Amino acid sequence: MAFSIARAVVIKHGNVFFLAPEEGEIPFTSGHGFGLYYHDCRYLNGYELLVGDVHPEPLGARASEGARAMFRLTTPDFRMADGRAVPRETVGLKWERVIDSEQCLLQERLEIQNFGHEPVEFPLAMRFRAGFEDVFEIRGLLREVKGKLYRPGWRDKCLCFSYEGGDHVTRSLAVHFDPLPPDVKGSAVQFHLRLQPNEINVIRIVLAIAESDRVPATVCAQVNIRRDLPTVVRVMRSECEEWMMRETEVHTDSEAVNRIMKRSLMDLVMLRTTIGGDEFFAAGVPWYATLFGRDSLVTSLQTLAYGAETAADSLRLLARYQGDRVSEWRDEEPGKILHELRVGELARMNKIPHTPYYGTIDATPLFIILMSRYADWTGDLSLFTELRPHVERALEWIDRYGDAAGDGYVSYLGHSDKGLLHQGWKDSGDAIVTADGRFAEPPIALVEVQGYVYLAKRSIADLYERVGEPDRAALLREEARELRRRFNRDFWMEDEGCYALALETGGRPCRVLSSNAGQALWTGIVDEEKAGRVVDRLMRPDLFSGWGVRTLSYKERRYNPMGYHLGTVWPHDNSLIAAGFRRYGFDEAAGRIFAGLVDAAREFEDFRLPELFTGFGREEYGVPVRYPVACHPQAWAAGSVPFMIETLLGLEPEALEHRLRVVRPFLPDFIGRLDLRHLQVGKGAADLRFSRKADGRVDVEVLNIAGTLTVEVEKQ
Repeated sequence: MAFSIARAVVIKHGNVFFLAPEEGEIPFTSGHGFGLYYHDCRYLNGYELLVGDVHPEPLGARASEGARAMFRLTTPDFRMADGRAVPRETVGLKWERVIDSEQCLLQERLEIQNFGHEPVEFPLAMRFRAGFEDVFEIRGLLREVKGKLYRPGWRDKCLCFSYEGGDHVTRSLAVHFDPLPPDVKGSAVQFHLRLQPNEINVIRIVLAIAESDRVPATVCAQVNIRRDLPTVVRVMRSECEEWMMRETEVHTDSEAVNRIMKRSLMDLVMLRTTIGGDEFFAAGVPWYATLFGRDSLVTSLQTLAYGAETAADSLRLLARYQGDRVSEWRDEEPGKILHELRVGELARMNKIPHTPYYGTIDATPLFIILMSRYADWTGDLSLFTELRPHVERALEWIDRYGDAAGDGYVSYLGHSDKGLLHQGWKDSGDAIVTADGRFAEPPIALVEVQGYVYLAKRSIADLYERVGEPDRAALLREEARELRRRFNRDFWMEDEGCYALALETGGRPCRVLSSNAGQALWTGIVDEEKAGRVVDRLMRPDLFSGWGVRTLSYKERRYNPMGYHLGTVWPHDNSLIAAGFRRYGFDEAAGRIFAGLVDAAREFEDFRLPELFTGFGREEYGVPVRYPVACHPQAWAAGSVPFMIETLLGLEPEALEHRLRVVRPFLPDFIGRLDLRHLQVGKGAADLRFSRKADGRVDVEVLNIAGTLTVEVEKQ
């Protein structure tokens, strides 16, 4: 990508999203990711605005409401048609944009105001470009000569762009105006404005997306351009508020934490997407605004304390797409949970295997973990009963197909020539390396994936026992114990006091220091006597940047602070690492990670944690350095702070026993009080207050209990 999207203004609702730079225009140059997207296609990839003969300059832009953005602009010096000069900052513009996904529209309201003391007269021009590129093309992953792009033209009182795809679907973008522009030429329109001092002129623009199997001439249908924009905004706000009211409320005496939590939960609202009536969290905008097995599962795990409905829907949806055959093209195997589902032109043409694609080694055990954790929070065994055949097939996949190396560890060996080489969460092509800088050779068994398998078998065993299968439960626990024993022998690096990143072909350890070992702590597979050494190693300066644990130590040969998985800091990774620290009793270290991410979030727009940021140290720059093409919002980044709050408070739900255990609650020194409202555990709910004392102890006050629930506080 030639253009960074790190500061992009992003709005999304349903399956439609739009991102633009701070000036609101979409560059007509190539190599950027800005534009209007729907169903894995970028419909609009250029949008230019000229006042007189100049581009307005940005004053500020905000998109804090998810589906609505506001851009404030002004003009530099320019001349009117009669040659008279108009001083800079005379003309101001307010550009409001709202996604109306119900009708697949981007609605805009452009106010142009004369702040000067004299009348001004000038042309206002808009120029558009629609390329209808598949998202895989924009990311530079695939180039294809496909369908036919038609010449844009003015038809039926709107500017029409259309494209007949290689998949025999016609995609169109119709640009409607109110009032109608007096001048139209090609893909550009022009208005002639005359404004008295302080006068405001308003232009409404609606960009309507359509997919059809009809011929292009009939695609650019009319829309209600006079649809009341404030009404659309009110509906969006009401929908957001309704979802937020169902969630557990968190309020602290730290304004920063409150703002981060609000932003995180609003981002999760924004990323909600549905397929066939089932809701899931789309992974991230713009590159991953679709169903990802791993991302949707991890985000659902992170947010169970705030509402479990999306988790249940996600499990059903992923079960629906569970692998049922062997397909090398899609890396599919019976029982395997998908990696990524795409619905765009390249997928429909079978040019990419994402229909869906199954190249993930960890989504299948994560599916089982979420099933178990869902029961812990809800006390509901009916979902397990409903999806039990899928759980059975997932367990069978782990034991049969997951062991690609035949050594008892779940490992990967990709087969698809359009798929992924690396199939863990660090899935970039250069992510898994050895101490001498060589790329690891498949089959590869990742350290954290063995932990996922361990936790999956341990946790799902409890559900089997509850439904009357003690022998099956005992077998699963024994398999988990044996895996733990072998893991601590084969992955442990005694000289480093840490675990190897992976075992490559032949069972050779990749003896590099990475964040992955912290996720192994989260699963509980780590021997007790080794845990403290792992925590100590991860928190040394070569791995802990001051903002979070780096994906790779700066002492490693392949370290790159800007490498996607070779030294950057990922919030979701750190949320799981902090949970691992807490599991083994290292509360202060977990608190340092939480504090680092809170401080990092303060430095990003709207207190939003992005997908990742670079690994440059805090002591070197004092602020986190942006990763230029990181997704934002991004689902498991948005889930990170909510999950860490659950972790630090020590919330251990036992809904099947109508009980909530609060184990060793911890608050960092910048939070003196934290209130939880409407924390749902099974059929009961609790309001709790956590207060930090001068000596660091945390008192827990049960303010209210509704329904059947017992709260037990354990402060050992």
